[in-house]
Amino acid sequence: MYNRIERNEKMAYLTRQEEQLLLAVLALEDNAYLVTLRKKIKEFTGKSFSLGTIYVPLNRLEKKGYLSSYLGEPTAVRGGKAIKYYRLTQQGFKALEEIRLLHNRMWKNFALSPDKK
Repeated sequence: MYNRIERNEKMAYLTRQEEQLLLAVLALEDNAYLVTLRKKIKEFTGKSFSLGTIYVPLNRLEKKGYLSSYLGEPTAVRGGKAIKYYRLTQQGFKALEEIRLLHNRMWKNFALSPDKK
């Protein structure tokens, strides 16, 4: 990681929402689609987001190459519509690893306790 920065190679920077979505896709494995991702994000954060609020960054992450998608089989339950599933790409795994390392470096020397102000 340090070598990448020293050589001025481009590091993947993610918004908090993008990071949460990539982690949700990772956690859901082969069951990552819009509705399950929304539920997982709520589980992570305790906050509810509209489907549109999740869909836009999903498309952005796909355009960046961090996610790929595929359509499942159409079902009668969905009126014959197929579900769009998401998967992490190698770039997506790499981006999550980079952000994890960045967080670890940033928090390395901090110990938070209730009595510190």
